[in-house]
Amino acid sequence: MHLSNGLTVISPAEVQEVLSEAVRQEVPVFVLTTGGQADRDSFFREVRKALPLDPPLSSSRSWDALSDSLWEGLRLHSSQRMVILWGDAGPRDSRTEEEFRIALEVLRDVAETLSDPVITNSRPKQLSVYVATEPSSGSMDGATETPT
Repeated sequence: MHLSNGLTVISPAEVQEVLSEAVRQEVPVFVLTTGGQADRDSFFREVRKALPLDPPLSSSRSWDALSDSLWEGLRLHSSQRMVILWGDAGPRDSRTEEEFRIALEVLRDVAETLSDPVITNSRPKQLSVYVATEPSSGSMDGATETPT
C-alpha cells in the first residue's frame, strides 16, 4: 500500500492496512473515532481531542475556524508526513449528510493546501487522510475511493 496525499475513502476492512503501512513507514497517525457518528458535534469533539490545533478550538460553531486551526496545527507539527485516519465514519442520514460532506471538504482542503509549496512558504507537508465508511452510506463527492 502507498500512503497517498489527500483524501481517500476506504472500507472499514482497510483500516488495519493503513495503520500497518504508516507504522512501517514511521509516519505519525492521528486517529479520529466518532463511534459511527458523522454529525458536526461528534466530528468537532474528536478533532479537538485527537488532532493538533493552533489555536485550540473551544466550540463547534465555525467550519472555517476548524480548518484554519487544523491547518496551522499540522503545519507546525514536526513531521513532514502525517496520516489522519477516521476509522469509523458511520452511517449518515439526511440530517447529517451535509455535515459529513463539509467535514470531508475541510479534511481534503487542509491536505491539499499543506502540500502546496507556495501556500506553505516552500515547506510543504504530505497529509494522507483516510476515511473508512461503508459504500452504501452515501455520497463521497470529490473523494477518492479505493477499488474493492
